Amino acid sequence: MSKTLTDRAAWKALVDHHEGIAKHHLRDLFAEDATRGTRMTLDAVGIYLDYSKNRVTDKTLKLLVALAEECGLADRIAAMFRGDRINTTENRAVLHVALRAPRGEKILLDGQDVVPAVHAVLDRMAKFADQVRSGKWLGHTGKRIRHVINIGIGGSDLGPVMAYEALRHYATHELDCRFVSNVDSTDLTEATRGLDPAETLFIVSSKTFTTLETMTNAKAARDSVVAQLGSEDAVARHFVAVSTNAEGVRKFGIDASNMFGFEDWVGGRYSMDSSIGLSTMIAVGPDNFRKMLAGFHAMDEHFRTAPLAGNLPVLLGLLSLWNNDFLGFSTLAVLPYEQYLKRFPAYLQQLTMESNGKHVTLDGEQVHADTSPIVWGEPGTNGQHSFYQLIHQGTRVVPCDFIGFLTALAPIGGQHDLLVANLIAQAEALAFGKTAQQVEAEGIAPELVPHRVFEGNRPSNTILVDTLTPESLGKLIALYEHSVFTQGAIWNIDSFDQWGVELGKQLASKVIPELQAAQEPELAHDSSTNALIRRYRARRGT
Repeated sequence: MSKTLTDRAAWKALVDHHEGIAKHHLRDLFAEDATRGTRMTLDAVGIYLDYSKNRVTDKTLKLLVALAEECGLADRIAAMFRGDRINTTENRAVLHVALRAPRGEKILLDGQDVVPAVHAVLDRMAKFADQVRSGKWLGHTGKRIRHVINIGIGGSDLGPVMAYEALRHYATHELDCRFVSNVDSTDLTEATRGLDPAETLFIVSSKTFTTLETMTNAKAARDSVVAQLGSEDAVARHFVAVSTNAEGVRKFGIDASNMFGFEDWVGGRYSMDSSIGLSTMIAVGPDNFRKMLAGFHAMDEHFRTAPLAGNLPVLLGLLSLWNNDFLGFSTLAVLPYEQYLKRFPAYLQQLTMESNGKHVTLDGEQVHADTSPIVWGEPGTNGQHSFYQLIHQGTRVVPCDFIGFLTALAPIGGQHDLLVANLIAQAEALAFGKTAQQVEAEGIAPELVPHRVFEGNRPSNTILVDTLTPESLGKLIALYEHSVFTQGAIWNIDSFDQWGVELGKQLASKVIPELQAAQEPELAHDSSTNALIRRYRARRGT
């Protein structure tokens, strides 16, 4: 059995170090070092990270890097880029980095260069996207497509919808893009409400073409289109597939030439830059999609080549691990001060928690430290009028990532100045707070002083980018992808499987026929589950 994480010398050194600095306040750390706010920053690949408002010292950072070194992070990074099968529970390579490799670069898997095949798919996607965008792709009745609906779930939905919302500034106004994921029929009903099926294209995104939620929605959409347009032939002009199941696609009625595939080394939550991003490419155009891929690749190369101590994703990952495992702060709020990034926190929820929400190591042994933090968030300034009360004065400390842009895509008066001012001020307030003496000096009544005190000492990162572009979006996504990888490597877990999503699905497959059976079935669940099934059946039959 390999050495456990908590038995490592670097981990023990961090435990001892934590005992010495745990009570240090950020006010004191800044007062002791006038250069802290400019020195504890990292500017690389067009992203500026200010991590000075974390509860760390230079020694903390050195010890965290030493932990990464002792855990073999550099070797794990090299193994991923090399095409090793680091997803050990599924015996798969993890090569989403190949999806954004430039044409002509070589990335080998079992001796085979995978990059040419990636670009072959991108080229087919680009050709199809141009046909839809130009109006050359016509529906069954001869009308041009004006509405595109992506049907998927998980990574087949969260990535495309996040990217579409993030890049709406660059999207064509000739097309309306919508997304359906929930098996709740309300989702499909509302997404298609008021649309002319003769002008609507559905992209069915399911690798196996058997995903229950996706295929249920796809079949409902198919039935509706056929009924309204009066012919089974309509399916071929109003549905395309992102899948690898050619037979299933053909049975559905989609021409296999309109199927866009991807490889088994592309995990769902790492797939938005594969053919899963077809809806994004249609919306923003092939050129902008490729610019996004170039941003991904720039961060990939930085992650692969930069020294650990000067590596943006590594540093972000190590700080998150410090907050989670040593300071005991088990959540992370991601707060983009950019309305276009309104779906970014939801995207990061899956990326982080599905990747690192694991309880055993690669060896199948119990993990001896807390793994993934709980990720959540909303755009600023909306969140300030929602949950910031808790992060400022609540009993739980919530580390925050503030994300901002120096220039606005849609400037109106001085509104962007106000937005950025709030971002900067919130990070300052969380770090330094307001003491009772400061409150008293403002002339506040003594009985109200405790209510006006902000204890501060609440850690945050500030991430600044010049402008939200397709390229900078790719860099931001890859920054978090590799930060998640960094943490998983130190915990020695498989960040690329997701067995935790299976059990509920398996049980649901047993419950479905019990809910739908004509006669009362013999139930063998626990008393609560049996009672819930009976209650639903009783109401369903009325």
